[in-house]
Amino acid sequence: MIVLFHHAQGLTDGVLSFAETLREAGHTVHTPDSYDGHTFDDIEEGVGFARETGFQVVADRALAAAEALPAAAVYGGFSLGVPPAQRLAQSRQGVRGLLSLHGAIPPAEFGAWPDGLAAQVHAMTDDPWFEDFDRAAAKELEALGADYFLYPGSAHLFADSSLSSYDAEAAALLTERVLEFLARTDS
Repeated sequence: MIVLFHHAQGLTDGVLSFAETLREAGHTVHTPDSYDGHTFDDIEEGVGFARETGFQVVADRALAAAEALPAAAVYGGFSLGVPPAQRLAQSRQGVRGLLSLHGAIPPAEFGAWPDGLAAQVHAMTDDPWFEDFDRAAAKELEALGADYFLYPGSAHLFADSSLSSYDAEAAALLTERVLEFLARTDS
């Protein structure tokens, strides 16, 4: 089972399409909507909505949606969805893995890193949204054993096929790596 949290533009068709690709590969995927149906054409608008709603409120909605699901899952997030995914991955028993797409959080933010927790981080080399905080966190996760993949380019949400930032070649490679990761965490 995979619990996949959306990014700042909401539960877009591209996030749903990514989830459907994972389903077609035989996985059960849950896509909680912490924006209550709101989606945004622009990342700045989406971030503004999260700020106005309250980043903690958005995160709490994501966490509450996962509470009803079994803990033995892979938790994944696109950018804004990374914090709740990582928090759950670091705090629940029996977690199978963490997928950090377009973002990363320092592991100390949520306490100790669980021994043997499998993780992947995916971002573009020149993504301005990934600079500084996320890049440093990704390197920390890599030092703890996470796979850290950088793709050429500067797009932030490059794996969301419904956005203008979509990069088909990079997204295909990301998807291939995610499916390999899920095959490993299933065994």
